[in-house]
Amino acid sequence: MISLKEAIKLNSNELNTLRKELIEKIKATKEIGAYIEQLTNSDIDESFAGVPIAIKDNIQVKNWSITSCSKILQGYKAPYNATVINKLIASGLAPFGRTNMDEFAMGSTTESSYYGKTLNPLDHTRVPGGSSGGSAAAVAAGIAIAALGSDTGGSIRQPAAFCGCVGFKPTYGRVSRYGLAAYSSSLDQIGPITQNVEDAAILYDIIAGYDKLDSTSANLDFNPVTPNLNPNRKLKIAVIKNYIDEAGKPVRDALNLTIEKLKNAGHDICYKDLANSKYNIAAYYIIATAEASANLSRYDGVRYGNRALADTLGQMYANTRGEGFGAEVQRRMLLGTFVLSSGYYDAYYIKAQKARAFIKREYDEILSEVDIILMPVAPSVAYKFGELKDPLSAYLSDIYTIGVNLAGLPAITVPVASDENGLNISAQLIGAAWQEQVVLDAALNLENIVKGK
Repeated sequence: MISLKEAIKLNSNELNTLRKELIEKIKATKEIGAYIEQLTNSDIDESFAGVPIAIKDNIQVKNWSITSCSKILQGYKAPYNATVINKLIASGLAPFGRTNMDEFAMGSTTESSYYGKTLNPLDHTRVPGGSSGGSAAAVAAGIAIAALGSDTGGSIRQPAAFCGCVGFKPTYGRVSRYGLAAYSSSLDQIGPITQNVEDAAILYDIIAGYDKLDSTSANLDFNPVTPNLNPNRKLKIAVIKNYIDEAGKPVRDALNLTIEKLKNAGHDICYKDLANSKYNIAAYYIIATAEASANLSRYDGVRYGNRALADTLGQMYANTRGEGFGAEVQRRMLLGTFVLSSGYYDAYYIKAQKARAFIKREYDEILSEVDIILMPVAPSVAYKFGELKDPLSAYLSDIYTIGVNLAGLPAITVPVASDENGLNISAQLIGAAWQEQVVLDAALNLENIVKGK
């Protein structure tokens, strides 16, 4: 597939040819389920003429059906564009196809989607990760030049790592969340999934910046990173030793070899431990589910999407939500409502916020001494469908990604190796807040090392 860097240089005729070729590729690989709709010429909104970018189904595109892959939002059409969509259009890019995802971004396998699961392009018996599994699978399968996803606890980075592409989560507040269907408002962040690091930088530059429409957007000066990319920059890198030691053998061996390559390339490597892993899961799922229970309360059958039949208002609420939300969404909403309820707010939610502050402080202390943190993305390669049967096992699979969201830091995943079955293994690079330039410089350097450049 042509890279984003190459695609933005095409003229209008070449772009039309590219879009037609892309449609044929999407139809030929429909078994992957990366897209919700299998694009045909009649599906394309001709008002969007530009470099085609795949869009996760929770980012508003005016007049598109945007459902967050939930039954409850069937029939809803977005009345406006998300800020990131307006920025794409202004830069000569165009939204092109809705990608599959876990319902309301709640999941790490893309199995909870109302439309059915997405397959990992590297091995169709394995999950593509989630919740942005459709976006990652589309890029990895060569049926998207690049894609936008959203990351609440690793939902860009983990699927990118499972599928073998680059996933970048910017600092919280750097990219506008206006027009993103909220899961957890203090954690969600839109970011790019691309074929390579330079494309991630290009797409990040397009969508980043302050937005007065988003109350969580940071009103800070923004300097584009792409013109200043420096793959030869020598960095001090902290390897999180206990995280690597706790990972499965293929991941551990691949990352240890990557660390040796970084040493040989002249980087200064030191080793640190993070004690926060035992707090990450509990703090994250208390905070995320609490915010989800508040955010999803608006879906009641009155204003959006489906409305269930009922004789009374109370029955309509109960029936609509019971029929419209899937099992995982209901589970998280119930947990969130519980931790916010009278008598439990102090015992759970307040303690989780204190744990969050401790987690952020741990990252900040390490990053005050080094330029970059290196750790795994997940304990294992992409697992088989049904392998994690109980919800708790699935939650634990996010152990290496959720701390970054709790701390609000920028992070990127870069493919570094394949296991014996051809499944991808990636390294995760984390930087200090607002230091996207450092993160992308480190990622480009690592990508070049892996490719032997």
